[in-house]
Amino acid sequence: MASTETRPVITVLTAPDEERPPGLDPLFERAEVRFAWDAGTLRQTLPGTRIMMVTDFRTDALREAWPSAESLEWIHATSAGVDALMFPELVNSGVTVTNAQGIFDRSIAEYVLCTILMFAKDFPHSIRLQMAHQWQHRDTERAQGSRVLVVGAGSIGRQIGRLVTAVGMEAHGVARRARSDDPDFEAVHDNAAIPEQLGLADYVVIAAPLTPATEKLFDAKAFQAMKPTARLINIGRGPIVDTQALVEALQSGEIAGAGLDVFEEEPLPSDHPLWAMENVTMTAHMAGDFIGWKKALTEQFFDNLDNWVAGRDFFNVVDKASGYVPNR
Repeated sequence: MASTETRPVITVLTAPDEERPPGLDPLFERAEVRFAWDAGTLRQTLPGTRIMMVTDFRTDALREAWPSAESLEWIHATSAGVDALMFPELVNSGVTVTNAQGIFDRSIAEYVLCTILMFAKDFPHSIRLQMAHQWQHRDTERAQGSRVLVVGAGSIGRQIGRLVTAVGMEAHGVARRARSDDPDFEAVHDNAAIPEQLGLADYVVIAAPLTPATEKLFDAKAFQAMKPTARLINIGRGPIVDTQALVEALQSGEIAGAGLDVFEEEPLPSDHPLWAMENVTMTAHMAGDFIGWKKALTEQFFDNLDNWVAGRDFFNVVDKASGYVPNR
């Protein structure tokens, strides 16, 4: 339980080129607030720090500065993925980790639905024709009746399942445990069923966290298991996909296309072959970022800070052994 006798020390860890999170002003009245942006500054701010707010989801600064975290009790990550924080010393410690589950779910689901409809209605080609001032009539696909496999049936996956079902598609999920009574999916299959389910899906959506079990889960064998007419959509983490295997699958026609928001290397190099592929759509790791998202993240942190002060249970507690918040 948190003590209210003294103001706690809270360190906010941002990326080196990132502005301070908006909406933090009330925090200065409640705590001693320190700011860090790399391992060096974090070593200076960590002594005495009881709470951390981490806005840089790629950072390795905490691992480097970990010996200075002698008073740390709770880390809140303002991202859904916490893979950068799952280093052994933290995983094996008593420090609680929470994340931003719930903030980006709907926005990411909208992005996925948009990407599916863009592929079905061939909008990338239409835009290229428009830019070339060419009038070309052609037939396109119907999304209705398509089968969507969501690999990662957590809170984001559930929102995806709801939206694609609402427009007449058939949603299936993949999770650690199979279940047939999930309200957001026709069925949820276990991980062992992935190869079989890949062969049945018209759209495969990666919504899983990056863990040792999911790294390069989508390799050459996975693409060989997919339909040649299927499209891959990745809004999870880039390293879940073997990029070279994906490029080869797209070039050979093993799969029909890919909608990518995340990549093994970010930013994607300007000379990477994915840029020139007409069967690929790409965005700069922004699927969940809606207008006002940064302030929403700060407000969510304040909600859990209220729980810490009152000695109540946190929400969005990450199971550090698995690397994500378990399904409720």
